[in-house]
Amino acid sequence: MKFFNTAGPVNYKNHYCLPPLGRIDLDEILSLIDQEKYFVLHAPRQTGKTSCLLALMEHLNSSGHFKCLYINVEAAQAARENVNSGMKAILNELASCAVDLLNDVFLKENRLRILDESGEFAALSEALSLWSKESLRPIVLLVDEVDSLIGDTLISVLRQIRAGYTKRPSAFPQTIVLCGVRDVRDYRIHSARDKAIITGGSAFNIKAKSLRLGDFTKEEMTALYMQHTEETGQVFTQDALDLAWELTSGQPWLVNALGYEVCFEMKKGYGRVKTDRAEPVTKEMIAQAGENIISRRDTHIDQLADKLKEERVRRVIEPVLTGELFEGGFNAEEVQYVIDIGLVKQAVNGEIIIPNRIYQEVIPRELTWSAQMGIYEKYAWYVDETGKLNMEKLLLKFQEFFREHSEHWVERFQYKEAGPQLLMQAFLQRIVNSGGRVEREYGLGRMRTDLLVIWPLIIQGLEQKEEIIKSGTQKIVIELKILYKTLERTVSDGLEQTAAYMDKCAAVEGHLIIFDRDENKSWDEKIFKREERSHGKKILIWGM
Repeated sequence: MKFFNTAGPVNYKNHYCLPPLGRIDLDEILSLIDQEKYFVLHAPRQTGKTSCLLALMEHLNSSGHFKCLYINVEAAQAARENVNSGMKAILNELASCAVDLLNDVFLKENRLRILDESGEFAALSEALSLWSKESLRPIVLLVDEVDSLIGDTLISVLRQIRAGYTKRPSAFPQTIVLCGVRDVRDYRIHSARDKAIITGGSAFNIKAKSLRLGDFTKEEMTALYMQHTEETGQVFTQDALDLAWELTSGQPWLVNALGYEVCFEMKKGYGRVKTDRAEPVTKEMIAQAGENIISRRDTHIDQLADKLKEERVRRVIEPVLTGELFEGGFNAEEVQYVIDIGLVKQAVNGEIIIPNRIYQEVIPRELTWSAQMGIYEKYAWYVDETGKLNMEKLLLKFQEFFREHSEHWVERFQYKEAGPQLLMQAFLQRIVNSGGRVEREYGLGRMRTDLLVIWPLIIQGLEQKEEIIKSGTQKIVIELKILYKTLERTVSDGLEQTAAYMDKCAAVEGHLIIFDRDENKSWDEKIFKREERSHGKKILIWGM
């Protein structure tokens, strides 16, 4: 049986997959190759770049016009600044792939001699030149993971390719495609030899174009899931497909991971779907699958979360988390880097946003994980006899906790400007981990963070001496705002926003939390609780 792939290139025999060449503009790529151009293909990790390159190699070789070779140079990353070791690893990869994929032994028989005679700063250029002269067809070289190389090794690779560019196609590859997470123009390479910072654009100024591999469209996501339906008969409800799109926004790894989780891994309670294909995949099952992926911190999620530790990432993500208007402006290079690694995207209106709901959950959870572990609270303290979460009791406790511990905890956060919001979310997450979940909405310039607490209700009782179980869902909106203007203006704006979000989410309970960061005010001035109504909805306001 086929399954959804979450590791490595797709295999048509084993995996549900979209045709890789359908995800790129093949006509444009073939035109660039015909024009003997060198170009870049880049996209965030695990979006299908390698699958596209392998399919392109197969397509070009089957045409009979080219000799096309795919190589992955990641092994040379371990060489770091040792250019000799790096070139040796790259030449070994070239030789090995040429034998395995093309049955071509030229590089295998000559690579060591070339390295010995030409030296590490010319060996790659010489090897490609001699190989091109020996080949009866023009060579197209696809180089994957090029941006995994470090320092002088990367500089040497780029400059050796540039040095041979004028000899193409008879004495150098007709086309070379560099593939990685980032566009080569965004490389900032630290050279150990002369202590300089070399830009990728200057080291590789022969690039004709940069192509970016995009995410799936909703139609493509649906088509992928329909392959499972065709294979097994198990259907996805429309609500399930809609939620899958909200959770992933078409990010290929997330789409596949969600499909695999819900169709092959979900345990009893949401249907043992791997054996009961008659049971449709529902919205509730998709929601649980998403939560499982977030909680399990699979490699993709873990790698993404690790990027949050970088200062250049913090400077972009933090204003998005707080919703602040960023008066100083972003550094364009830093924004492009965070877009390239997939943590943010630019919306049609130009707004910088987190690209999907799963990432929206991963980011604050990762940033607050250590705080959650350090907060000793039990959910049972805040659940009443009917099974409902007593949010008023919980927020009273948090208000007390925030007054006593916020200065200590906020100082520990790397994202200090978002510290109050993150501390609230850590406290809340610690409680709802026991059965509920938190959905978040935030974005640059929104001046607020919207939280929706979803708490499942299971109410047991007796009716005519027979036990009954009633189930439902408790929805609670919590709006987080930083006090910037006057208190009354902040309250007025917050009430409107909270009421609107309650209406959107069909929540019957709403809370507005206002964090006052004025160090000149006493806690007695900051701490308060009062009740207001907006658009007929009762909203409790909490000062912190």
